[in-house]
Amino acid sequence: MTRSALISGASRGIGLGIAKHLAQQGYSLTITARDVDRLHAVAEELRADGAAEVVVAAADMSDEEGVARVLGAHTDRFATMSALILNAGVGTAGPLAESSMRRFDKTIEVNVRAPIQLMQGALPLLRAGARENPGRGAKVIALSSITGVYAEAGLAVYGAAKAALISLLATLNAEESGNGVTATAIAPAYVDTEMSAWIHDQVPPEQMLAVNDIVEMVDALLRLSARAVVPTIVMSRAGTDGYRA
Repeated sequence: MTRSALISGASRGIGLGIAKHLAQQGYSLTITARDVDRLHAVAEELRADGAAEVVVAAADMSDEEGVARVLGAHTDRFATMSALILNAGVGTAGPLAESSMRRFDKTIEVNVRAPIQLMQGALPLLRAGARENPGRGAKVIALSSITGVYAEAGLAVYGAAKAALISLLATLNAEESGNGVTATAIAPAYVDTEMSAWIHDQVPPEQMLAVNDIVEMVDALLRLSARAVVPTIVMSRAGTDGYRA
């Protein structure tokens, strides 16, 4: 049985942490991000970590044709998919009254439209993966945000996109969990990655969630049986009231 996963946003941060963990378990991987040179360097690391095979497919998630190429790269090499990890995302901050519609469009393209396209394109492979391993099934895991669950001033557009992602995965469960394909949206507060550097003056990195906290959660989800459906997991930071990023 071939275990394979497609991971978006795999070149850094949470995506890289997940990719390295799956490589150490012997998964075959399709990795995507925008920087092709960085992806090839990561692919070498993943092979050294134990990945059975690594397919590199560089793309901008705001580009519909690029997303299609990523799906094609996986399909060309693998007949099934054990896990789809939707990690790529962009953020925008600022008061709603001053939000740029151009930034809104980009946020929706990357955080909502691309995941829909990836899920649609991957479903035949995910169903095949679930049939191949009926006890475990196939998993879709998306990195949402706590701001998609609890409103946060200054993060209206980002939070709205992440809330849409949570809703999409809940609907995917309603439609596909009977086929062995289950989905979970992980909604963390700030995680110590490059993407969170802009808020370091207010939330120091040592107060943020660690990348490995997310990796461990993904690992636990992938080990669940096909009978278990976990729609959303909210991960808050210690020392807060639990309702804020």
